[in-house]
Amino acid sequence: MDAIGHAFGLAGSMTWEILWALILGFALSAVVQAVVRRATIVRLLGDDRPRTLALAAGLGAASSSCSYAAVALARSLFRKGANFTAAMAFEIASTNLVVELGVILALLMGWQFTVAEFVGGPIMIVALAVVFRLGLRRKLLDEARRQAEKGLAGSMEGHAAMDMSVQRDGSLRQRLFSPEAFTSVSHVFVMEWAAIWKDLVGGLLIAGAIGAWVPDAFWQSLFLTGHPTAAAVWGPLVGPLVAVISFVCSIGNVPLAVVLWTGGISFGGVVAFIFADLIILPVLNIYRRYYGLRMAAFLSAAFYAAAAIAGYVAELVFGGLGLVPDRGRAHLPDEGISWNYTTWLDIVFLVVAAALVVRFARSGGMPMLRVMGGSPDGSDHGQTA
Repeated sequence: MDAIGHAFGLAGSMTWEILWALILGFALSAVVQAVVRRATIVRLLGDDRPRTLALAAGLGAASSSCSYAAVALARSLFRKGANFTAAMAFEIASTNLVVELGVILALLMGWQFTVAEFVGGPIMIVALAVVFRLGLRRKLLDEARRQAEKGLAGSMEGHAAMDMSVQRDGSLRQRLFSPEAFTSVSHVFVMEWAAIWKDLVGGLLIAGAIGAWVPDAFWQSLFLTGHPTAAAVWGPLVGPLVAVISFVCSIGNVPLAVVLWTGGISFGGVVAFIFADLIILPVLNIYRRYYGLRMAAFLSAAFYAAAAIAGYVAELVFGGLGLVPDRGRAHLPDEGISWNYTTWLDIVFLVVAAALVVRFARSGGMPMLRVMGGSPDGSDHGQTA
């Protein structure tokens, strides 16, 4: 019972430590999504030129941080005419280049990991584009398109089908400060929380259990900590494999990344682990339903290679510049709740969250929660002022 209590204590302390950052990140993301219309995204992602992939990364970074919703949305964009490579770049950015991920990495592991996220994400997209250009054949892509057109359900389909942006005309400023924008922001904010809470809770509980129960000697042996060169080579290869079997994606994999980092995995291994959230086993099964078995296998190999490449680049660049942080500064918070700046920030942002939840409920948002997992061909859902 003491061990179980310790695990839950770690999970609760981590939740309190990162709560304000999550609320802030989701609120900023909701503001951007409120003024960027889905049709605009599709129109801008029609090819795989470097400029288009850069746009895909930017639009994805302003979008959902839920891996399941990002995967569903990428399939939706592909079916509506977006280029497949651009859709996958959007998917990567949606989970790995979001503000809330960077803030939480800085809080729990150090600002260097936040910088590595925003440096490594574009590198992963470029690596994936190269792999697609070299290995993705037209026959396989056509086969995947036919499978995608069947519209088989995966996960978070209803959420991905919703366009909750402001639909009124006017300039960006007029739309942003309109009453409809407040409603739209509240809808996106609440729906994003509803989309990721299972992964977040799962990640916190898994990290708390592993941090409390798994001895450091196990991680040190697995990550070859006694051999620095071998560890640097092994880390970006084993990191994604740990991600695949962890069943935790999106923001939920950061607490487990802390456990791996304090356990001895290399800097590049942590980066590769974080970037491999799109090839966990449940997501691979969704790829199979969306695009067919052969494309699912191709995507798993391509994402694995791209994540490993990003990890190696991060290892070389940050190691060469002497920017790899001290492993001892990373921590799994276990001090509980106390009157410090974290508590005050949590209180302030909980008030902000409460205001958005009230607006969501009063503006007809509750029925949206019931159709989050609905049909991928469902109509877009707007909002009322």
